[in-house]
Amino acid sequence: MFDLKGKVAIVTGGNGGIGLGMARGLAGAGARVVVAARNADKSNVAVRELRALGSDSLAVGVDVNDERSVDALIAETAQRCGRIDILVNNAGINIRKPAHELKVDEWRQVMDTNLTSAFLCSRSAYPHLKRAGGGKVINIGSMLSIFGAAFAPAYGASKGGIVQLTKSLATAWASDNIQVNAVLPGWVDTDLTREARKQLAGLNDRVLAGTPAGRWGNIDDFAGIAVFLASAESNFLTGTAIPVDGGYSVLL
Repeated sequence: MFDLKGKVAIVTGGNGGIGLGMARGLAGAGARVVVAARNADKSNVAVRELRALGSDSLAVGVDVNDERSVDALIAETAQRCGRIDILVNNAGINIRKPAHELKVDEWRQVMDTNLTSAFLCSRSAYPHLKRAGGGKVINIGSMLSIFGAAFAPAYGASKGGIVQLTKSLATAWASDNIQVNAVLPGWVDTDLTREARKQLAGLNDRVLAGTPAGRWGNIDDFAGIAVFLASAESNFLTGTAIPVDGGYSVLL
């Protein structure tokens, strides 16, 4: 039901964190995964791991904030792989400051990396997805697409924008058999959240108390949702934002 053999998937930021967890899932289901990121050494490590799962994966360098770099990523993938079927817009950063301390260039850096990059990658990939007869776009939002956080105004705004971008693309491209959905991760154990635990006293205890599953997520918790949203089994699902959060968003 969830066979991705013959499919080509691009995962931005796929060399670590949630992106790597999704890449593992896609590779395990048979997709050829293109790890798109800036850190070549880290990407090469990820590619070796994905190849061990049986995927003919490769790494392509990209700066998702640069339009020409994004277009080059898409063009190189299409040239080397012959097609593009799946795009995971995962690249993201956070700068933790309250709004009154946040500089304009910091705001723009977060918005460009988290939101504008998803637009650029999706726009560039669209003709290839259409040419393939349809495809899948998976955008990575956040719990801060739903909730507010005093320490993350730019991040929250960017991730809220991801949900609205997802809905717009879903309605625009449905007639081309392209489904666009968002995943909203809860609190996941990654390099970014390890840094957050250093900066925000008591965060670990609050997360455990507020998550019915009683634990932090791990990156492999995102393999299954990636495969589902990338497969034909989700062909009638589009424009949604799906929390993967151990119940965090439903606990009163």
